[in-house]
Amino acid sequence: MVLVGLTGNYGMGKSSVLGFFEESGAVTISCDAIVSRLLEDKDVIRRIREICGDEVVAADGGLDRKTVACRVFSDPEQRKRLEGFLHPMVFAEIDAAVDNRAYASRVVVVEVPLLFESSTERRFQKTITVHATDKEAVRRLKQKGVSRGKALARLKAQMPIEEKISRSDFTIDNSGNIDETKKQAGEIYKELMKLSRTS
Repeated sequence: MVLVGLTGNYGMGKSSVLGFFEESGAVTISCDAIVSRLLEDKDVIRRIREICGDEVVAADGGLDRKTVACRVFSDPEQRKRLEGFLHPMVFAEIDAAVDNRAYASRVVVVEVPLLFESSTERRFQKTITVHATDKEAVRRLKQKGVSRGKALARLKAQMPIEEKISRSDFTIDNSGNIDETKKQAGEIYKELMKLSRTS
């Protein structure tokens, strides 16, 4: 098995590229999907309330995720505390998922938004960064209803994409059309499959 960490910055297309790897035949895991499940757990909500304040809990007792996002992206210390709480649980689920003999000769790609920020790249044999220009990322996010100001603030809160590129084994330029991105993902998948047969 070759375990691969896939990352990139906000709005640059990580999730889409993860889907392309799945289409190619890779086993895929999304940290965002794991976090989404965790955020429905009552004990997790209670702890997040302690970290971020009462305002992050909606009237129905669920988590107001937009408020959480606004709070943590504007307060680095609060964000650090929240990540310190959530990350161990996320990686416990990833470890459990990849401990599967059926994956012995497979490529397993895990989407980790904060791969380098959290220094978790060492968990993976190979890393991939999906990138686009900040301008393109903002344009895409605006199409999803995210204001330009919020998009830029979140991009600024992350490690510069140039640094992620320099630290990665592979990169995928997602500035162009879907077919170009799929082609890059397919070529990288072939390389990873070669590694999986020899590892």
